[in-house]
Amino acid sequence: MSRAPRRPPAERRIELATAARDLALSDGLAAVTLRGVAGRAGVTPALVAHYHPAMDALVASAFAAVVGAELGEVRTLLAGAGGPTQRLAVLLRTLLDGTRDDVTLVWVEAWALGRRNDVLAEAVREQMDAWQELILGIVQEGVAAGEFHADDPAQAAWQLLGMIDGLNAQALVRWGGGDRGPVLARAVEGMLGLRRGALDGTYGALPYIE
Repeated sequence: MSRAPRRPPAERRIELATAARDLALSDGLAAVTLRGVAGRAGVTPALVAHYHPAMDALVASAFAAVVGAELGEVRTLLAGAGGPTQRLAVLLRTLLDGTRDDVTLVWVEAWALGRRNDVLAEAVREQMDAWQELILGIVQEGVAAGEFHADDPAQAAWQLLGMIDGLNAQALVRWGGGDRGPVLARAVEGMLGLRRGALDGTYGALPYIE
């Protein structure tokens, strides 16, 4: 391998972190190794080790970059939606449309690798908290507006996040088949006291009635 051209340390560090992120998206988080990142960036493994001596931290950084970008995209989409029912429908449709399997793989590998990588485990918890906070905000707004019913909005948000994660993980091995969105929509409508079809536009959103 030819000698890599000299670059300012900060620029080189960013370049290698970007290579790690791109590698995680294309080949999965387990591919983020010294040799893997070096090959992606076109440098020697020794150079990667020089700028990122703790590979656990680089793996965690790659994970956070991938899933943080997805969260930012989803927040932007939700900002353009209407009320809480519409935002929830957009959330489900976006996360279950089958186009984000690369990010799902990063999540699944992070849960497994995080058992032996404390830095990664902390990053996973932080990102899960951020997703739960996003969903919780929608649920709380829906309850306040009379569109949803939830005795414990935080628990409902955790449950919804778990269902999304589980269905997407199952899709990685093509288990279950069919469109996952409507299946989850029916479950969430029941959980939040919505009329059947409210989350896919079959019916208008109606307030919960005791």
